[in-house]
Amino acid sequence: MYNVNLNSDLTMNLNTPLEAVLSTKKEYILALKEMNLRTVEDLLLYFPRTYEDLSESKTLLQVKTGEKVSMSGRLFGMKTIPTKNRKMNLIKAMFYDAYGNSCEVVWFNQPFVKRTVPMKTDVIVSGKMQFAYGKYTIQSPTVELADKKQIHTAGMVPVYPQHEVITSKWLRGKLSPLLYLSKEFEEVLPYEIVEEEGLMPKSAAIKEVHFPTNQKSLDMARDRLAYEELFLLQLSAVQRKQEWRNSRGSDSSIQEVEMDVKFVKDFFSTLPFTPTGAQKVAIFEILSDFEKPYPMIRLLEGDVGSGKTVVAVTALLNAVVHGYQAAIIAPTEVLARQHISSVTKFVEAYEEKFPLKNPINIQLLVGGLKAKDKRTVQDAINNGQVDIIIGTHALIQEAVKFPKLGLAVIDEQHRFGVKQREVLMKQGSPHILNMTATPIPRTLAMVAYGDHDLSVLNEMPPGRIPIETKVVPPEHRGQVNLFIADRIKKGQQAYVICPLIEDSESMEVKSVKAEFERLHKVFPEFKIGLMHGKLKSEEKEAVMSRFKNKEIDIMVSTSVIEVGVDVPNATVMLIEGSERFGLSQLHQFRGRVGRGDIQSYCYLCTSPDAKGSYTRLKAMVEHTDGFKLAEIDLKLRGPGEVYGVRQSGIPDLKIATLTNGVLIVRVRKAAEHMIEKKSLDKYPVLKSMLVKLKSKMDKA
Repeated sequence: MYNVNLNSDLTMNLNTPLEAVLSTKKEYILALKEMNLRTVEDLLLYFPRTYEDLSESKTLLQVKTGEKVSMSGRLFGMKTIPTKNRKMNLIKAMFYDAYGNSCEVVWFNQPFVKRTVPMKTDVIVSGKMQFAYGKYTIQSPTVELADKKQIHTAGMVPVYPQHEVITSKWLRGKLSPLLYLSKEFEEVLPYEIVEEEGLMPKSAAIKEVHFPTNQKSLDMARDRLAYEELFLLQLSAVQRKQEWRNSRGSDSSIQEVEMDVKFVKDFFSTLPFTPTGAQKVAIFEILSDFEKPYPMIRLLEGDVGSGKTVVAVTALLNAVVHGYQAAIIAPTEVLARQHISSVTKFVEAYEEKFPLKNPINIQLLVGGLKAKDKRTVQDAINNGQVDIIIGTHALIQEAVKFPKLGLAVIDEQHRFGVKQREVLMKQGSPHILNMTATPIPRTLAMVAYGDHDLSVLNEMPPGRIPIETKVVPPEHRGQVNLFIADRIKKGQQAYVICPLIEDSESMEVKSVKAEFERLHKVFPEFKIGLMHGKLKSEEKEAVMSRFKNKEIDIMVSTSVIEVGVDVPNATVMLIEGSERFGLSQLHQFRGRVGRGDIQSYCYLCTSPDAKGSYTRLKAMVEHTDGFKLAEIDLKLRGPGEVYGVRQSGIPDLKIATLTNGVLIVRVRKAAEHMIEKKSLDKYPVLKSMLVKLKSKMDKA
């Protein structure tokens, strides 16, 4: 019935290729390979995405129109009826339930039904009830014998992620007779964890997740399989954290630094504002890490405008005043130059009030520097003459040697790989503070940054004026143009963001180059600038300088200005094709305005075919809290979109969800306990899977 090739000469196991097991057409085998399903193990680990609950068998009198149901009864009078144009044959029969009620069932162009569907015997029929032409009909029903195990028509029926060739019904038919091989899956989780957590055995969970006995059993199965996925991730993270802590050897360039309360008070006294409570807590956590005998690895995350820079500068200065070098590594030159401007202001204010014996030397090292200037800065770093160095990837090149690097601040850490961090370990295992301007839900942070300690800036400085946000359909775009003109005439500036650099035939969204040309015609009296990723470093810097100096009224840009750009006079953010961006990324764009003391505005302009996105974009109008938006984004679009990039570094999860905070906390505690007990060597299967996972994540 299920077309499984039970060849007596073949001893099937989890590694058996599917083409040797399944009796099916070649196109199906090729489709399975496209889905990365090559072995029995792959197929058994291909989990349903949802379920149709057909647990309750109904009579015809209980069925509502449009409802998909499961019913017991018998079929009679099957016949073939050609349509008028002879292009299609209908197969019709009458279905009678146990109480004698009847309705018509019909199949379209499926002649095999006459051979395969049992007549005049007890069956289970499932399908959607329709009412048309004055009678009730079930179109294309699924039929199974009542005295056999039902996998399509009763119980909780699994629905799988489908391929254009592979359907859920086909998958159910192929999976069911192979489920006995689930007993071959080795138990990865330690026995004591399975027992303490009350988890279902893995083999039982795999069988249950495909064909659940009931909702309770399904929940237990999913919990068991999700636990294993998350446990591997968390165990890997805790292991990396332990390795990082052990990385400081006798040749380390730094030692424990006792918290200097006087320095913190002195620095705070030079600030033109009072730090928030969240900033003070973060600074305390970081300086406490400086006191420990192992290097810090901490993530500082906060919403736009929450004051991450002040926290970072406090840590940088703390390292420098205690005799160490410090560095900030940024993903782009625009952001690096923004940092050097901000850091210099804070340092100069501190030195003016509290002069140091040796003035703090701050330098910039980016790829755009001339070769001669670059070598000069590199030599100064290598000789210990630079105290604070700010740059891009140019800072983690072999030519750069820090004699006494105490702290490395990595901005937008998700844009740097694990390998770059390993380079910093060779610079004397300095303290590392990773910063992100993207608010990350705690559940995601615990997985994506599981090897970090976490500091969160969830408090905004007082006095910030909320940004007014509106969704703008295409027909109202002209009104926004009038508003932008009014703002510019009042001496303010505007951003216009587009998804693409150049026009695309396949996408009806605006590009920066086309919009740049169009806006010249719309606003002939204003100065318009163009910014995108293909510009050379010096061109980007020149455009940004002109914008900051108010020589440009409207900046047309791609997402290159997503983070770090600070122009207080810019008060309007217009985002074209806004439905193409995630909520977290839209929030980052919005954060480029509202940085001064003038009311600012964000307009989310949509494409003509974007009506389905209005509900999601409405979240931007209703919420100003970046953490809340990130949670919504995580549920809607997944971890890659919360970061603002496709590659999140987190392997694809088959069944676990990163929104399940309760489970993640449970798993984290168990992983930490195992590493503390140093009992990993007792579990070779688990250790082997960890090695494979680490290899995958290193390549990400």
